[in-house]
Amino acid sequence: METLPLYIYGTFVPTVLAAAYFFSKASHTRWLFYVLLGWMALTAALAWAGFFKVTDTLPPRFLVAVVPPLLGLIAAFCSPKARAWLDAFDLKTLTLLQVMRIPVELVLFWLFLHQLTPELMTFQGRNLDIVSGITAPLVYYLAFVRNKWRAKLLIGWNIIALGLLIFTVSHGVLSAPSPFQQFAFEQPNVAVLLFPFIWLPAVVVPIAYSAHIISIRQLWKAYSKNRKFIYNLGSVKQI
Repeated sequence: METLPLYIYGTFVPTVLAAAYFFSKASHTRWLFYVLLGWMALTAALAWAGFFKVTDTLPPRFLVAVVPPLLGLIAAFCSPKARAWLDAFDLKTLTLLQVMRIPVELVLFWLFLHQLTPELMTFQGRNLDIVSGITAPLVYYLAFVRNKWRAKLLIGWNIIALGLLIFTVSHGVLSAPSPFQQFAFEQPNVAVLLFPFIWLPAVVVPIAYSAHIISIRQLWKAYSKNRKFIYNLGSVKQI
């Protein structure tokens, strides 16, 4: 791999650390930050050793970085105690956290210029994920400062932003070198197999989709509870 400009590392690494810190802060727990740091250290060591560069195995080694965070989130939703913990996450922090997608998209563009990611993974191609990062401060302002359309606005924005993320991630997975590759054969998505960019699928993406899913759960519960309260109040008045 060619030597990349320091500003790429200088943008990406602090962004990942900030995302891990603020996601942990939203959880009101310190241990989550140390768990994320441990996961970062493990995936970094594997990437540094060239583990993910072996791309002809089944299942792809790339999944080692992708599947554990997803299983962890699923496990959390299966436990009543863990669900209560998820419901205590700070919604304001989870919303502003998505601003991280702006520097991430800049890094992807710079990696494309250095032939480490395909154009379709940038905002010049099929990646519209930067829209989520740009709109996050506006949504935060309208929902929490101006207190306008809070529930509906936040639910709609989180669903759309999660959809954009899933669309982008699917292209990222299918353009990475593996037996399942479908796109970008002329310039595969090789950056995510290398240190420190393995943290994109292993850390940044899981934090982003976890923040959206946790937010949607909280908002839908509150919205449903409020609608039920209004409905019951109306029934009482009719009686």
